[in-house]
Amino acid sequence: MYDLETREHALALVAGGRSLNSVSKQTGISRAAIRAWRTRLEPLPRIGPQSAPCPRCRAVPGPPEDPAAYAYLLGLYLGDGCISDHPRGGHVLRIACADAWPGLIDACRDAVLAVRPEGSVCVLQKQGCVAVTSYGRHWTCLFPQHGPGRKHKRRTALEDWQQAIVDAYPWEFIRGLIHSDGCRITNWTTRLGGGEKKRYKYPRYFFTNKSDDIRGLFGKALDLVGVEWTTLARGSDPLNISVARKASVALMDLHVGPKY
Repeated sequence: MYDLETREHALALVAGGRSLNSVSKQTGISRAAIRAWRTRLEPLPRIGPQSAPCPRCRAVPGPPEDPAAYAYLLGLYLGDGCISDHPRGGHVLRIACADAWPGLIDACRDAVLAVRPEGSVCVLQKQGCVAVTSYGRHWTCLFPQHGPGRKHKRRTALEDWQQAIVDAYPWEFIRGLIHSDGCRITNWTTRLGGGEKKRYKYPRYFFTNKSDDIRGLFGKALDLVGVEWTTLARGSDPLNISVARKASVALMDLHVGPKY
């Protein structure tokens, strides 16, 4: 008999796009067992600490397990995350992370486990990226911004308890948004000096997202920590937030830094 956590891990791999054959080879569980869990066997009852209800579902809501990790994960989710229904009930959280940033992949996985230490995480390889994936029954409680369609086509607003966490841990939230939809680059321009043009380089942070609401949340968090920012349009769309002033870039370097 396999325990519930083992079953959920195998089903999360299948829900993430893996074939029954590949999941069977990775986990050592027969394809027949995995297929049966998907179609006809009831899950084993949870016992011990796993039976605790979600903090967001209690009559008196409590904070996530680790509010600082949650603020970071919230930024990642708003940028590159999604939640889908699991065929056996519950939900699957997926955060897309580019292969070029292995440190980001590790940080995302650590944040998921810090927010839900009773859960499990698997990393599914896609073309050019990985999907950090976790099954859980309450991901939609932890991320009530979940809904049908693309994020930029629906309203995105934080619940009061989420805003309280972001206010307490703004840098973690900013780091999550930068790690998902932002970057640190080196810009250059020319200045006239001594009668000739000279090339001048300077660092800059960019955040790009189609959602006016998500860009607004990012700007509000920057205001909270004293970072000056401007909005730059791509064509007629104000899709980019830029941080270029020297003192503000220094703050971002201290608390966020480039992806790695």
